[in-house]
Amino acid sequence: MAAPRASLHLLAPVWKGGTRGIRGLSRVLAPEGNQKGRSLLQFLADRFYDVEALRDYLLRKQVLKVNQKNRPFNYIEQRYGPYVAGAYFILKQGGAVRFQGKEWIRPNQRGHFSLDFLKLQAVPVEAVDASGCAINYQGLDSLLPLKELQSLWLQRCPHVDDWCLSRLHPLASSLQELSLAGCPRVSERGLACLHHLWNLRRLDISDLPAVSNPGLTRILVEEMLPSCEVLGADWAQGLKLAPEAQSQDTASPVPA
Repeated sequence: MAAPRASLHLLAPVWKGGTRGIRGLSRVLAPEGNQKGRSLLQFLADRFYDVEALRDYLLRKQVLKVNQKNRPFNYIEQRYGPYVAGAYFILKQGGAVRFQGKEWIRPNQRGHFSLDFLKLQAVPVEAVDASGCAINYQGLDSLLPLKELQSLWLQRCPHVDDWCLSRLHPLASSLQELSLAGCPRVSERGLACLHHLWNLRRLDISDLPAVSNPGLTRILVEEMLPSCEVLGADWAQGLKLAPEAQSQDTASPVPA
């Protein structure tokens, strides 16, 4: 996981200016009248002596926050069952769910949502939209019990990686649609794990920066899942042209 560099943008100019250690930052960055800012910087100065230690601290805080968001709601599962627990987990993440024969349930702008779905203990969840959510490997524990899940959107999920894709095989008999578009940590290795999803009918693998050759990857995925429509990458994308084709493409006509 990449270190959160944005958190250190404030420190860099002062550090380069010759401040020795982080203890000098409180005098430079916090005006005398800004008591809140001085309190924060004093806390940092009391605990850290260099930027490297501060970066490690911020990284640990970020990882802890993500893990807290992905904790399972065991008490809800024990009382209402796996369908309601899985739906509650996704809604708390800011995503949306659809029970069989029901309308989509989404949180409002403040993250609040109705709890009427608690009555749907015996109704399976057929679709989950977790686009942009902080779901990770641990968070899949709340989704895998949804054995009737047909559609799963994981677009732009920053923590979905190859290891996450290797865990989706319990959904093989039900999952028909999967979107991984814009997931920065999904590579060819993770896509290769999808061969277990034999019932998949639609797969979106567009805009995956960790995939080195999108065109070739699409061809291989289509061979791996012949009944699945693969979206997102043109066959020629990332493929190198033959030397004679390159010369023809780059040659410019000479006007008479």
